[in-house]
Amino acid sequence: MPGRVLFDVRTPSEYACGHIPGALNLPLFTDEERAVVGTAYKRQSPRHALLRGLEFAGARMAWYVREAMTMAKVEKIAVHCWRGGQRSGSLSWLLEFAGFDVQVLSGGYKAYRSHIHAEFSRRRLRLVILGGPTGSGKTQLLKALAQAGEQVIDLEQIACHKGSSFGALGEAAQPTVEQFENDFYEAFRQTDPGRRVWVENESRAIGRVFIPEGFWEQFRTAPLIEVDAPFESRVNYLVSTYGNFPGDLLKEAFLRLERRLGGQHCIAAVKALEDGDLATAAAIALRYYDKSYAHANSKCAFQPVIQLPIAAPADPGAASSLIKTADEYRI
Repeated sequence: MPGRVLFDVRTPSEYACGHIPGALNLPLFTDEERAVVGTAYKRQSPRHALLRGLEFAGARMAWYVREAMTMAKVEKIAVHCWRGGQRSGSLSWLLEFAGFDVQVLSGGYKAYRSHIHAEFSRRRLRLVILGGPTGSGKTQLLKALAQAGEQVIDLEQIACHKGSSFGALGEAAQPTVEQFENDFYEAFRQTDPGRRVWVENESRAIGRVFIPEGFWEQFRTAPLIEVDAPFESRVNYLVSTYGNFPGDLLKEAFLRLERRLGGQHCIAAVKALEDGDLATAAAIALRYYDKSYAHANSKCAFQPVIQLPIAAPADPGAASSLIKTADEYRI
């Protein structure tokens, strides 16, 4: 609803689990109060639940208005709850009475969630997947592509995770799966489907969140351009990227990989960390991730797959080469 401040009137825990980006939380009930009202509805009657709700909310009528005035700072607002029912209806009535121009989001947050999942399947983008083994500097290349005027969706930035066992280092806490989908949809809907959109090659799981099914089906059949930097330069890049993190965090990341890395390789990597030999530890990690990357690609149906050698990770000239390659293949 352009030009309106959006209020989510669900409980704080509902809001924290997932909300429309930009919505402000003005809860009609606390989490505990909603539980009481729900119990009254199920065990007694809808009328009894209504009375319990009025006991909670009636005492805060002035507070709702003051909060809305402080948070919105404008007269035009919109409100929603889970289904666009009694909670949003109650507060919209009160805020209209207080002088606000109020609209209610039809169907509430439930309708919004249904809409975004339908859009991930319906809205087709001209995707170009930027691939390459770990340590190729793909995130920096995405930034360079954006600076060159290309459309980019940075999934790792939205997910607050780089996708590997080391991916949480230096990142904020990950959003919930639900909030990741909501935030991702904001980036998705703002793209121009008539122009190509660059996305980094990812597994469907990025840390603890997942690429939505509708988008994943587009993603796994899109054109793939793979940058290929020399192994030693990728080792050096990883050392420069992760070398300043505390050794115990790096050790924990290797230990999480122990089953897949193999006991001897994990022991060798931890020993190298303890000796300050970050290059050896990085090389052990890279050999594992190179195999993992190839295996993940084999389960997708990228078409076409284009190889692009680059001199070094995040090569400053690689962005223009990527654009030229995409133009040549008309993708």
